[in-house]
Amino acid sequence: MPETNAVEIADLRVIRGSREVVHEVSLAVETKSVTGLFGPSACGKTTLMRAIVGVQVIAGGNVSVLGEPAGTASLRRRVGYVTQAPSVYTDLTVAENLRYFAAVLDASRERIEEVLTTVGLLDVRKQLVGSLSGGQRSRVSLATALLGRPDLLVLDEPTTGLDPVLRASLWRTFHELSRAGTSLLVSSHQMDEAGECDALLLMRDGAILR
Repeated sequence: MPETNAVEIADLRVIRGSREVVHEVSLAVETKSVTGLFGPSACGKTTLMRAIVGVQVIAGGNVSVLGEPAGTASLRRRVGYVTQAPSVYTDLTVAENLRYFAAVLDASRERIEEVLTTVGLLDVRKQLVGSLSGGQRSRVSLATALLGRPDLLVLDEPTTGLDPVLRASLWRTFHELSRAGTSLLVSSHQMDEAGECDALLLMRDGAILR
């Protein structure tokens, strides 16, 4: 796989139930860039992202991530995935969540400080996640994904439901991560965010528009 691509997909097909929801999709995501995956709700964006991180059964085609087949064990520490719903514990504080995931990933306490600074949550580190705003919870999920210093970060609609100020702040963070060497694939259905991306992939009815 060329070094310029973090992800390469060829003729990907996904069937859920009796219906094909991804139709022979082929695409590439460049390294050290912010690539936007845009399309209406239920067009297949989440299914495509799940295939990239290796948690979606596929019916055909090939998905290569950082030069290896998607889902390969060695990719677990190299790929960060943030789902649309925050995947953190609401009955723990921000710091407790980060310490738990750091233990899973064998990340240092210094790394916890770094990611809290990156996502702008140092001032609420002692608060229960359940008491935070939706935008802050999204940033806690992002912080957990950053603990392992991923080479590829896959973000499923991370700005949905956030106010314009928080959305702008998150996009600034994405570009800072890209400049530091991380490749990002960010999905959205809000076309006004297309201008924030280095490259665009447009999806509709399970296919990438050409």
